[in-house]
Amino acid sequence: MARYLGPTTKIARKFGDPIFGASKSFEKKNYPPGQHGQMKKRRKKSEYGIQLMEKQKAKYTYGLLEKQFANTFKKAVSQKGITGEILLQLLEARLDNVVFRLGIAPTRRAARQLVGHKHITVNGNIVNIPSYSIRPGDIVGVREKSRSLEAIADSLSSRSASAYSWLEWDKDNHKGKFLNYPERDVIPENIKEQLIVELYSK
Repeated sequence: MARYLGPTTKIARKFGDPIFGASKSFEKKNYPPGQHGQMKKRRKKSEYGIQLMEKQKAKYTYGLLEKQFANTFKKAVSQKGITGEILLQLLEARLDNVVFRLGIAPTRRAARQLVGHKHITVNGNIVNIPSYSIRPGDIVGVREKSRSLEAIADSLSSRSASAYSWLEWDKDNHKGKFLNYPERDVIPENIKEQLIVELYSK
């Protein structure tokens, strides 16, 4: 399966949640996509269906393929602690997600593109792998030659002043520090990770 590059609002409507960020189109059509839209009666989902939907939601939110997501889950299982929380922490520590959270890119999709085009550095070295795992203490920055890019400048200019508690941004040097893996209660994504754990436990 190739990475999904279609309309994001259609996917957000499928889950009933603006997983790709605020969208006027989503607000206008806040009901499932399809020919009959609001009129179609939906059958009650099975327990498996609910769990699968939650996994798909997490997968689309963070922009992973099926195999990538499954491998991330296996990594979470192998670590000590609450599997669901560790899973989200590993997803949050992906380089593309950190670039997005720092405000260098407006979306995760845009962040992946910046990483892939070698505009991003980790501890001073260019890294072009979106799935690269950031560790506490790592410094993620914009390559000096790329700081004048309009897309990056526009994103940073509209960056929210209320940074995430696990990240620290140095405005003057276009760099951010990954302080620690975030606790579950500060991760803003509306994902029921326990349902994902139950799905993979079957």
